[in-house]
Amino acid sequence: MRIRTPARAVVLLALLALIAGCARPRVEAPQRRPDEVRAQIVRLLPGDTADRAGWATDIYAAFSALDIEPTASNLCATLAVAAQESNYHAEPVVPGLGAIARKEIDRRAAAHHVPQLLVRAALALKSPDGKSYGDRLAAVRTERELSRLYEDFIGMVPLGRRLLGVDNPVHTGGPMQVSVAFAEDFADDHTYPYPVDGTIRHEVFSRRGGLYFGIAHLLAYPADYPQMVYRFADYNAGWYASRNAAFQNALSVATGIPLDFDGDLIRYDGGIGATERAARTLAARLDLEPGDIHDALAEGESPDFVRTALYTRVFELADASARKPLPRAMLPRIRLESPKITRKLTTAWFAKRVDGRYQRCLARASQG
Repeated sequence: MRIRTPARAVVLLALLALIAGCARPRVEAPQRRPDEVRAQIVRLLPGDTADRAGWATDIYAAFSALDIEPTASNLCATLAVAAQESNYHAEPVVPGLGAIARKEIDRRAAAHHVPQLLVRAALALKSPDGKSYGDRLAAVRTERELSRLYEDFIGMVPLGRRLLGVDNPVHTGGPMQVSVAFAEDFADDHTYPYPVDGTIRHEVFSRRGGLYFGIAHLLAYPADYPQMVYRFADYNAGWYASRNAAFQNALSVATGIPLDFDGDLIRYDGGIGATERAARTLAARLDLEPGDIHDALAEGESPDFVRTALYTRVFELADASARKPLPRAMLPRIRLESPKITRKLTTAWFAKRVDGRYQRCLARASQG
């Protein structure tokens, strides 16, 4: 015979169960031990990588210092960028770097109307290591060597300061080819976990520093992207470039004005760029003043941009016009420009290339 429980008793039992459930301590997934994470990194690195244990130590140290969870996805994203940028070489060799650097010096000399006779005379001077600047320039194989050469040339030769000012033309370096400017800015606001070898620029060219700042650039910012490929695009084009390119697309749909989806929302020289001009045509419909529009676009390198009235209202208009939700992330359309690049490459090409490496790494990680 089935015994029926009174309704009041049922409610009481349910409340007791709920209280017991709330009182039970929450069980969180156990964190992996450092040696387990390092062992996984070693397994994911190619077998012919020199000093895999050293790479694993530096990668884990960066994740720990930056307080980033060493998930398979995050680890594979890091390894994919390092593979693309340096093929796991702490100091990657750049073919023909000496000729590229000499061409840059000649270009700057022409821009400053400096005769080649003076350039050759300056390069013939002896540098602090006893070799002439010209001999060192012809022999450089890595960006670290070239950066140190430029530092000496700027500091010791008056013509060097005239040609280069205080701007070292080597802007990226290390195993993840991270921006030196980004590293210097990031170090201003975060505690660098290692003793600094001279300057942050010098640290970028080391394996430990290049990985630390590269991982920070790749992962140490909030971005609600549906796929990792958009972070790879941001790594190449700057934080939130993929989000901003999607906004430019929505703005173009809402206004009918063609725009370059490059992720740059404002001009930093004080002028008004194409994106801001297009947004201003919607000022009345958006119920925003031109100053409000500019201030919102100035948040383009911040996570706060998505919380501005401009972002929200432009997407409302664009979604209604398209009769469907438009993407909130797009690969920026940017042509890559660098003396080292001899082919027509784009940010989208870079992101997709890295994403292929990332997907293959994830497949290896899933196999244990």
